[in-house]
Amino acid sequence: MKPKKSLGQNFINDTNLLSKIVDDGKISTNDTILEIGPGKGSLTNEILKKKPKKLIVVEKDNNLSEFLFNKFGDQIKILNKDILTCYKDLNYDEPIKVFGNLPYNVSTKILTSFIKIENLNKKFNKFIFVFQKEVADRIIAEENTKNYSRLSILTSWKLNREKILDINPKFFFPKPKVWSSLISLTPKIKIEHLKNAKHLEHITNIFFNQRRKMIRKPMRQLFTNYEKVAKNLNLDLNLRPQNIPIKKYIEICKIYEN
Repeated sequence: MKPKKSLGQNFINDTNLLSKIVDDGKISTNDTILEIGPGKGSLTNEILKKKPKKLIVVEKDNNLSEFLFNKFGDQIKILNKDILTCYKDLNYDEPIKVFGNLPYNVSTKILTSFIKIENLNKKFNKFIFVFQKEVADRIIAEENTKNYSRLSILTSWKLNREKILDINPKFFFPKPKVWSSLISLTPKIKIEHLKNAKHLEHITNIFFNQRRKMIRKPMRQLFTNYEKVAKNLNLDLNLRPQNIPIKKYIEICKIYEN
């Protein structure tokens, strides 16, 4: 089973690392687990050792889906689908834990798709994801740092973020040219309510399209009375996008929605 470059497949080949990923999820026998992109089932096998109540895997590759069925049989439920088209259709009767060694080319799309789900904390317990290190650093970044970005704001709105460890390329096959990182994300119980997550995406896109410019221009794009809005928010229009705290972007979004 050769990895397909078109699907961004890089399989983890180190047992100790796989065990570390599973341990961070603290799986119990009452847990329902979702694994995204199981590949040849190395992580799947480690998850099964913890004897979860149910394990659902979503694998887009037809050949790998057949391979997984032959390997695990009825120990797992296999969905031969693209996670980006089926994540809304999954059964969320009880909070689940999600694992995934995510393909680099769609990892941010997968994450933001989950973030936009309503009542996230009632449907998920935890996300344990492997990202490209550059993406992981943007996910966990705080304001006034070079990695602070749209992704930092969107993720922090609904999720508590923690980097567990960085991963050397040698632990993958084929070996990527970049490092990866293991990230733990847990849904926040209380979040600031927005009418539509797409509004926060839109606002942060406008701000960070010109991240080195002062925020006067994006504020003018969003509001005809931008100076008054900035004054009400106690917002200095000479600041740059990376200087604005996450809470302030939420406040801007709420005013934009109203």
